[in-house]
Order: sequence, then C-alpha cells, then structure tokens
Amino acid sequence: MSMLRIVGLTVQRGGREVVQDVTIEIPTRQVTALLGPNGAGKSTLVLAVGGVLRPKAGSVLLDEAELTGRRPERIRQAGVAIVPEGRRLLPDLTVEDNLRVASYALSREAAQAGRARVLALFPQLEQRLAALARTLSGGEQQMVVLAQALIAQPRYMLIDELSLGLAPVVVSRLIPVIAAIAESGTGVLLIEQFATVALGLANHAHVMEGGRIRFSGPASELRAHPELLQSAYLLRGSPDQPAAVPPPPAVIPDLFLPNGPWYLPPAPHPPARR
Repeated sequence: MSMLRIVGLTVQRGGREVVQDVTIEIPTRQVTALLGPNGAGKSTLVLAVGGVLRPKAGSVLLDEAELTGRRPERIRQAGVAIVPEGRRLLPDLTVEDNLRVASYALSREAAQAGRARVLALFPQLEQRLAALARTLSGGEQQMVVLAQALIAQPRYMLIDELSLGLAPVVVSRLIPVIAAIAESGTGVLLIEQFATVALGLANHAHVMEGGRIRFSGPASELRAHPELLQSAYLLRGSPDQPAAVPPPPAVIPDLFLPNGPWYLPPAPHPPARR
C-alpha cells in the first residue's frame, strides 16, 4: 500500500523542540485523524511536512522517496498538499485567480481538469468565481483553500483545522467532501478541533500533546472510550463543565456532541512578552 510516513520527526521553533520524535503513517484512501489541544505541535508538524519549516531530525517519506529538506513547491509536485490553519488566500484576487495561482505549475490540460474537478466538489464556488476572496464568507474561503490544494490532484493532503471559526452547518457541508476526497484515492491527515468530526471520518487516530504522540490506534477505540482523550490531556478543565457550542444541524447528530466532552475549545493565547 502506498504510504506517506512521518518518521521520528523533531522540529524546533523559538529555540525549543515543539515536535519531538513524532511518527505517523498516512495511507491512501483513508482519513487519519490527528487530535490534541492548542500548542500540542500539530500545526508545526504540518508546516514541517510541507517544507515550510526544516526539521531538526527525522524523515518524511513518500513511499521510499525522501521529502525532508525539499522546498515546498517540490513537495507539492511530489503529490503532498497542505492546507495550513487560517485560510490563507490572496484576498484582493478573485476566486478564479486564486485557483489559477494554485495551478500555475500544471499543464493547461491538467489545470482545466483540476478546475472542473474542484468546482464539481464545491459547486457553490461556481457562482463566486468573479468575487474577491476577501468578500467571501468563512465557509467559502475554506472551500477555496481546499480547492487550491486539490486542483493538482495530490496523493496526500494535510488539513489543519477544517472547522476553525465555521458554523456547524457549514462544517456539515464540508464533511462529505473530505470523505469523498479519501474515497477517490487521496490519503488525508485531518487536524480538527471537533474530535467527533475527525473520529467520525477517520480510520486511524493519533493524539498529540506536548509535542509527542500520546496515543495511536483505531479511531473506533477513541469513539468507544472517550476517557482516553481525557487521559491524553485533550480536555482543559473539568469534563463535567465543558464549553458550550452552538447546537449542530440535525443532519449530522452523530458527529457533534454539543455541550459534551468531545468539543475541544481553543486555548487562550499567552500574553505577549514585554
């Protein structure tokens, strides 16, 4: 089976090891979940795999090809796309131009085929092609960044915080798309604040805390034993007083547990040093 393997990866930021000896396997045709609290090192891991950050140690292997140390564009060309946290678009360009920028390295035929494919996945964008990216809703912006990553038909895709800042009804529209991406053959690593969303999609799950992997196993094991999440420090504070979230739409009752222990509230940012 084809595999993207992260082996013993250690990444430093600000003089400290934010990611420490992390090993994760991402098979094709599956969703793999990566869970953990804010500050666990998940986003740093994604940026290191994508070539934005250089690891201190370890390897990123696509089948047997070494990707560690390659430039981001070379990693994309090899078939690994990342969707970093924050919906990073070119705000003063149209949706059409944002898609065109993402396909600059493709042949005309491949770019046209990729454009048709992502618009079939996100039909809402067809009516917004002439709109400036900064005028889009949060959900539409997330669709565009996913479309940018998918336009080159990557073999593997790492998505950092799919639902961040989005209403549950918007997330409910994105969930089937992620499932369809995996079913089409792409291996997906999904980082998600709503653990039940990730575990509802995933075959395998990892829990990361303090820069290290604290749990690896079938996603069904975490669904059946939520106390494993608590023991891995995913929940801040008492599980008897979880953070409230808006009620989810009825179409995905099994993927959201409002007011329940699966919601992972974002941790506050530490005060700036003076």
